[in-house]
Amino acid sequence: MSTPNQHPNHIRTVADLFVECLVNEGVETMYGIPGEENIPLMEALARDGRIRFILTRHEQGAGFMAATQGRLTGKPGVCLATLGPGALNLTLPVAQANSANTPLVAICAQGNVTRLYKESHQIIDLVSVFRPLTQWTSMIVEPASVPEMVRKAFAITQRNRPGATCLILPEDVAEMPAPAGARPFPLPERMRFAPTSDTIERAVNIIRAARHPIILAGNGVARGDAENELLALAEQLNVPVATTFEGKGVISDRIPLALGVVGFMRHDYENFAFDEADLIIAVGFSIQQFDPKKINPNDDKTIIHINTFSEDTDAHYSTALNIMGDINATLQSLIAQLNAEHITFGVSHPKIHELLTHEYEAYTHDDSFPMKPQRIVADTRRAMETDTDITLVDTGALKMWMARLYPTYYSNTCVIDNSLSTMAWTLPGAVAASLEHPGRPVLAVMGDGSFMMNVQEIETAVRVGARIVILVWVDEAYGLIKWKMDLHDGSHEYVDFNNPDVVALGMSFGAKGHFIESADELYPTLRSALRSGSGIDIIACPVDYSENMKLIDKLGEVDFSG
Repeated sequence: MSTPNQHPNHIRTVADLFVECLVNEGVETMYGIPGEENIPLMEALARDGRIRFILTRHEQGAGFMAATQGRLTGKPGVCLATLGPGALNLTLPVAQANSANTPLVAICAQGNVTRLYKESHQIIDLVSVFRPLTQWTSMIVEPASVPEMVRKAFAITQRNRPGATCLILPEDVAEMPAPAGARPFPLPERMRFAPTSDTIERAVNIIRAARHPIILAGNGVARGDAENELLALAEQLNVPVATTFEGKGVISDRIPLALGVVGFMRHDYENFAFDEADLIIAVGFSIQQFDPKKINPNDDKTIIHINTFSEDTDAHYSTALNIMGDINATLQSLIAQLNAEHITFGVSHPKIHELLTHEYEAYTHDDSFPMKPQRIVADTRRAMETDTDITLVDTGALKMWMARLYPTYYSNTCVIDNSLSTMAWTLPGAVAASLEHPGRPVLAVMGDGSFMMNVQEIETAVRVGARIVILVWVDEAYGLIKWKMDLHDGSHEYVDFNNPDVVALGMSFGAKGHFIESADELYPTLRSALRSGSGIDIIACPVDYSENMKLIDKLGEVDFSG
């Protein structure tokens, strides 16, 4: 491929240096939409040729693709927008990534420095806009600072508390000659830090004093590659493990000690295990994943917090011990000490497994139509070919059903956003997942409300050769808000809408379309689409959400006292 040095008549610019720094950071793909003010950067990308630029149909799509890539790989995803309206469109996925501790670097253009001090066409103070949404935001105004600032942006996004950063590159700065001899900074080796022996001893003492410990696992377990250590800790102590929605899959649902997820809006089966617990060992958990009040309403439980960062202050998350360090190394040290002292328990909750299993299996042959959510979940899991197939679950009523009931066996194979709980991220996210894992089927599960918010990215998916299946649960309403309104006062308003022909709309972009007309059609249609080997499939499936309130009533009748 060509590089700037192979263009003898070209004067190396700041934009060229910027691209060289991105390549040095390992960037292979960038998602975005160019604008007038980032033309110099786009030209530099083309001259260099080592970064694949994916043109999207909306900046939100670009950001969600980059965030999904960051979530699945642990390496920063990169997205690009122009100044003003383009940059503002990027704020939602940037905030999503930052909330979920996902590494992402956003790059925004800006007008010439010579007009930033006054009112001017499309000029907005982007540093002030992005600063509260990121770990760090800054604007490049000095050509010599490019290597340092790019390195800083990527370093910060991967620090102890990962998140988003934003670099803003004014057009006139991008066009300036690069300083002679300016080169990307060398990348340091990754540092891992382990807790001290006395910290581990304090944790062991707290665990030893407990009677009913329970483990709560969040998405930090996957980020720290600590799934094996999490399982070893659970087996060493012989205690159950519940996960957050975002931690789903960090322990396989086939493991008897796996309880399922917490985070549902009402007292779910798993919550009864927390009611009995006197010690919560929180591993990779952050309170943005769900409100700890739901598992510690009286703030009377002892909590050991294990993560790469200290948690924020919360009235229902008072920690007896904060262990900040590499999660993998921390759990290894803790397991070794617990094993040496033969500390183990016998805490189990078989009734929770029975209830979840019954709820999952009871509707597998329910032929009513529109389909029950439980039947859709069961048919979806059955249609997935392997345990490692990737499903991305959007926000809405369907998220509650998928999070609670969809059996998951590996990290990042049922991906849910429950920190910012953004709608419409899964369609563009599936594009990035498909590009990251070519040949593997990727399923985006969406409500019809979410589907219409970023439907234009189907064109992107078709153009770049992604291989995705989009399953749309159709109820012609913002189903989760309707559910919560019904819970609030028994009625709902302003949440119903009319859809276009979802299948025809998908086909107009070049996708294959399927409309489910009976319960026995979903499984074979989904299975065939997932195995077709190429292209984009849209499956529209009507859903009966009258089950929502029935679930609430059923949970209210559960009695664990016996």
